Formats: sequence, C-alpha cells, structure tokens
Amino acid sequence: MGMPFYVAPEQVMKDRADYARKGIARGRSLVAAVFADGILLCAENPSATLRKISEIYDRIAFAGVGRYNEFDQLRVAGVRHADLKGYSYSREDVDARSLANAYAQALGQVFTHEMKPLEVEILVAEVGRELGDDQMFHILYDGTVIDQPDRVVLGGDAEAIAGRFEAAHDRAGSLAEVLAAAMAALAGPDRTLDAPAVEAAVLDRGNGRRTFRRLTDEAITDALGETANGGSTTAGDESGGDDARAESGGTAPGPDAAGAPASRPGDEPQPGGEGAEADDDDDAEGSGDDEPPS
Repeated sequence: MGMPFYVAPEQVMKDRADYARKGIARGRSLVAAVFADGILLCAENPSATLRKISEIYDRIAFAGVGRYNEFDQLRVAGVRHADLKGYSYSREDVDARSLANAYAQALGQVFTHEMKPLEVEILVAEVGRELGDDQMFHILYDGTVIDQPDRVVLGGDAEAIAGRFEAAHDRAGSLAEVLAAAMAALAGPDRTLDAPAVEAAVLDRGNGRRTFRRLTDEAITDALGETANGGSTTAGDESGGDDARAESGGTAPGPDAAGAPASRPGDEPQPGGEGAEADDDDDAEGSGDDEPPS
C-alpha cells in the first residue's frame, strides 16, 4: 500500500499566494486618493468598454485590478448586496465597511478551499459628508482587508507607484492637482499618459445623493491643462520681476554695479537713447508672451 500524497499546508498557501500575485502583477495599476471635494479613482486602462472603476451605491465606488472576469463578478455581487440591504433596511445602512467585510469573506473562502485563488485586488471607497469621513478599504486576494485613510495603489509595481504618488499627493488639493499627480505616478519617469490611456472617476461629496461621476477624456484634458497653466503662470510671475520693477519706477542698477562698464569722460549720450531702451523692454515683454507655456 502506497503512502498518500501529502503537502504541508504552509506550502499550499504559499503556492496559492505566489500564483495570485503573479497574475495581479501582469495587470495595469490603479490609484485612489482623497482630495478636497471627495475621492479620486484613476487607473491606466486604454479600453473604452471594459471598466475597472464602477459605482456600487449612492456614496460607494468599486475598483479592481487583475483578471477582469473575476473582479467584475465581484462587482456585480456587491451591487446586488448593496441593493438588497438598502431595500430591506434603509439606504443609509449601506456602507463600505460592511461591503468590504463581505468581499473579504468571499475571497478568503475561495483562497482557502478552492484549488485556484482569485487573481484580483479590489478597492471599496465611500465618500463622507466631510473630508475626514472618507473611507477606503483595500481587499487582497486572500481576504485581507487594509484600511487606507489617504491613498492606495493596487496592481503591479504598486510600491514604486506609491512612492512617487506619496511625494506629490496633497489630500487638501484640488481635483486637477491630484489627478495630475496620479497620472504622473502611474506613468513613471520614462513615459507620459494622456486622457485616452486612463480611466478616472470621482466620488464628489457635492454631487447630491449619487456622488459617483465618471470623468470623460475632455474633462481629464481640461484638468491637466488647468494644472499646467497654473504652473506656467507662477513661473512667468517670477521671471518678470525685473521688468515689473523697471516699469514701476524702481531703482535700476547703476554703472558702478559689479560687472557694469564705467562711463568715460567725453562720452556723449546718443540721441533717443532712453526711447530705444523703452522699445527694447517692450519687445522683450512681447517676445515673452509669444513663447509657449512650459
């Protein structure tokens, strides 16, 4: 009689975790962050039909990375769970914490008892009435729940993206600023992302009962342009300081300043010299306006 086949439980769990992590790492990443007016969810997703970010209920959003068919089934189950609870009790009784616990139980059950774990990581976000009441729950493939107060990154290369995004994220910033920081973190230092290459949505606390709002390509482009114009305006104000002082009648450096040539006896002033200097200043100002913004 042969010995039965035996594998240590620790080895089984390790193999399943490695299998799930490899599948998730092959997908594109997703960033979620709190900003002044709500919660932003931004994912690298060139597809116009397959959505990583969706609405679950009035103030709750869902996001997933990994195998699309698996996290989309979880999304549908979450919508049904929220609708049933809201119909049976009250709409105010549907919250992200209870939904995250339900997802954690389902993912943990599959990871422990099924041969193949789900290759997904999901996010459940709920926007609060005030800035400090926002909630984000990151649920891993094995059912682990992580409460994230400010920002979270899901998917492959999450550590590098999180490091770049943490340095630029301000939870009190505007939507345009946080969106630009999220897209820059997703792109990395070697490439750039434009509006058609990303999927973005917000939970806007001022949007009424249903706070979920998907951002179109035009809205993303306008937000990035707003951020770029704000940066170029600041740079122009700093570089134009000398011209502003000259126009306001400020004291200009005299001939005795360091590096200025000293006047020699017998030098005669050229006719129209002051007018020529004024014309040069005007030309310099005009050429600065014609330069494209940086």
